[in-house]
Amino acid sequence: MRSVVSKMAPALVAPSEPTPSGYLPLSLLDRLPAMRSYVDMIHVFRSGREPARVIREALARALVPYYPVAGRFATSCEDGQLYVDCTAEGVWFVEAYADCRLDEVDYLECQPLVIPAEQLFPSPPAAVDQDALTFLLQVTEFKCGGFVIGFKCSHCLFDAIGVGQFILAVSELARGLPQPTIKPVWCREAFPGPANFHQLYDRQLSTAPTAPPPPPLPTFQLEHCTMDIPLDVISKLKNSFLKETGKNCSVFDVMTAFVWQCRTRAIGLPPDAELTLNFPANVRQELHRELPADGGYYGNCVYHIVVEATSGEIADAPLFDVVRRIGSAKESLSSKFAKWLKGDPDETPLPSSFSYGSMSFTDLRRAAFVKSDYGWGPPDRVVPIFDHPVGLCVFLNSPAPRKGVRLMTHCVVKEQLQAFKDEIKKLV
Repeated sequence: MRSVVSKMAPALVAPSEPTPSGYLPLSLLDRLPAMRSYVDMIHVFRSGREPARVIREALARALVPYYPVAGRFATSCEDGQLYVDCTAEGVWFVEAYADCRLDEVDYLECQPLVIPAEQLFPSPPAAVDQDALTFLLQVTEFKCGGFVIGFKCSHCLFDAIGVGQFILAVSELARGLPQPTIKPVWCREAFPGPANFHQLYDRQLSTAPTAPPPPPLPTFQLEHCTMDIPLDVISKLKNSFLKETGKNCSVFDVMTAFVWQCRTRAIGLPPDAELTLNFPANVRQELHRELPADGGYYGNCVYHIVVEATSGEIADAPLFDVVRRIGSAKESLSSKFAKWLKGDPDETPLPSSFSYGSMSFTDLRRAAFVKSDYGWGPPDRVVPIFDHPVGLCVFLNSPAPRKGVRLMTHCVVKEQLQAFKDEIKKLV
C-alpha cells in the first residue's frame, strides 16, 4: 500500500517531576544477549479524543514511578557490565496521522500489515544511539477517529508481564487515576542466579550495547498465519482430555499441543527427526523471598520450559498424549529452576538451540496491556510484530464479538503453509 502515514518530528517525553539519578544494575537474566532486542507491538483502538496528547501527558506522569525507563543503557567502567543510567532524558515519542480509516486497512487484522510496519513505529533521530534506548512509542490517528499505538520495548528491561504492567500504568494515568494501581519495584540486584553464572555464560553475557552478538540463529523464510479457534471447539478438546485421562487441562496446554501437532504433520520431517517445543514460564512465585509479595517487579523473570520428542511421536500420537507431555513439563518448572539457581550446567533459563524442528509458544491472553484503557475502552486488536528466525505461535483473545483464542503464527515455509492451515481446519 502507498505511504499513508505522516509523522511529526520525534520528541522526548521526560518525567513530569524530578526523579532519582544514578546507576541501577540489571539482573543476570536481563543481561543475557538474547534479551538485547526490541519487542514490537501494535494496539488498535476504534475511537479516541486527542489520543496523542492524552497518552503523551500520561506517559510523562508514568515515567515518575518508572523513572528507569526514562534512562539509558550504559556500560560500567569497573566491571564492563550493562546497567541503566537514570538520566531522565525521557522516551522518544512520535505523533502521526493516517489519511485513511481503520476499516480501509482491515483494522490491521493480521500480518503482513496493510500499512508497512515501519510507518506505525517510532524512530528517533539518526544521531541517537538506538541500542541505549529502553522504550519508544508512536500514536497514529486515523480519519475515522480511531488510533493505533506502536510500541518498541527493550526485552533487556521488561518481560511480557513487566511491559504490560508499564503500559497499563500509562493507561490508568490517562484515565485520571492519581497513580498506577501497581507500584513498580526495581529489585534487579536481589534477583538470584547461580554462583557459577559467569562460568556458565561468559561466552554469552552481553557486557555492552555494542558487544559482539551471540552465534547467529538459523534463518527460514517463514509465513504468517492468523486463525481464530472458537471457544466451543476448545471446550470440546478439554472435555475430551478429561474423559480420556480423568484430569483437567488448561486452554494453553490443549492449544499448544494442538498447534504443535498440526505443525509437525504439516512440515513432514522424518519420524526420527528431533523436535523441541519451548515456552516462557513466569517464576515470580518461585522467588517469594527475593521479590515483594504484592508484585510490581517488571524485569525479566521467566524460565523456558522445553519439551523434546521425535516427529513421529508427536505426529502419530493421540492429542491427549501430547497435552500430557506439556503438562508434565510444566510440573517440572520448580525443580528445574531450583537446579539452575544451584548452578546445574544442564539447566538453562533459555532454549539452548534452534532448528526448523523448533517451535516457541507465547501466551499473551492475560497480559495486562490487553486491558489498557486510555479512556475509550481497551484495544480492539493487539498485534505483535514477528521478527523471529524460528517457528513461533502467539496466543491472543479473539477480537470481540468472537469468543475463543486467536493464533498468530510464524512457523512454516510457504510451501507448507496450506498443509498447516488444512490441519488446523480439521478441528475448526
